[in-house]
Amino acid sequence: MKKILGMGNALVDIMIQLESDTILDILELPRGSMQLVDQNRSNAVLMALEGYGKSQSAGGSAANTIHGLAKLGASCGYIGVIGEDELGGFFVRDLIRAGVEPHLIHSKQETGRAVALVSPDSERTFATFLGAAIELSEQHIVPDLFNNYSYFHIEGYLVQNHALIKKAVELAKKAGLVVSLDLASYNVVEANKDFLQDIVTHYVDILFANEEEARAFTGENPEGALHEIGKFVEIAVVKTGRQGSLLKSAAEICEIGIIPVTPIDTTGAGDLYAAGFLYGHSRGLPLRKCGELGALLAGNVIGFMGSKMPDERWDQIKNQIRE
Repeated sequence: MKKILGMGNALVDIMIQLESDTILDILELPRGSMQLVDQNRSNAVLMALEGYGKSQSAGGSAANTIHGLAKLGASCGYIGVIGEDELGGFFVRDLIRAGVEPHLIHSKQETGRAVALVSPDSERTFATFLGAAIELSEQHIVPDLFNNYSYFHIEGYLVQNHALIKKAVELAKKAGLVVSLDLASYNVVEANKDFLQDIVTHYVDILFANEEEARAFTGENPEGALHEIGKFVEIAVVKTGRQGSLLKSAAEICEIGIIPVTPIDTTGAGDLYAAGFLYGHSRGLPLRKCGELGALLAGNVIGFMGSKMPDERWDQIKNQIRE
């Protein structure tokens, strides 16, 4: 069985359902963005939303993808940094419960947290305090980490650390792994475009991007971005929200629809799409089937608050896949 290794910002997601977007303007958080904030700003956001309902789950983009893969039965590992605190313990227990092998570094800093503000139409706006997660560096990445793995999945939020990403993808490719990258946020893409273009051209095999990220990376609409990205990677995936997704591999192009669902919260939809897609790809399924598996997982997770689904829903999904 092919094993999949993920690397990302180890964060705990704190989900807050908004009654309107007015509070976003008050907090000066651009709707739909991922803003990095310091500990004081994170505390201020939480204080301003003290009266709102909250839920908590282990998160971070790559961790969500790896968690989803493990719930499907894939053999997985995860690299990240957590604090020696309650949130750090919560994070590692969540990985182990899902069957993920943790490759975690422990820090004296607080475990990072992503405060996710969910608009009435399910759009998410993040105020992210990286905390201990920011300590992940190239010194932590050694060749032995990649032993016995076949895939290496990276979240785009890490590309701000150029030395870390460069060393990780170099070692992964040297070890013969398939490298997949999820661009993660349009503002991170804009700030690191030149570096991303170099990494994608030389090291990435599978690239995931949503419509905004694809436009930030290529300057094109989804179809144009698909073809542009497809020049540099083996497989290009452009997710187009309610329209589904577009896939390209060599001369093959697929348009994948969505499953019918009433969305509650789109947090984790892209991450779980990547989980379904990589699960199919690691088992040698055709491109279209990989996309359909991605759509199946993404469509299911948006029916719940947060990036996690109950075990009963995972059982239903696995039954659908078997059928």
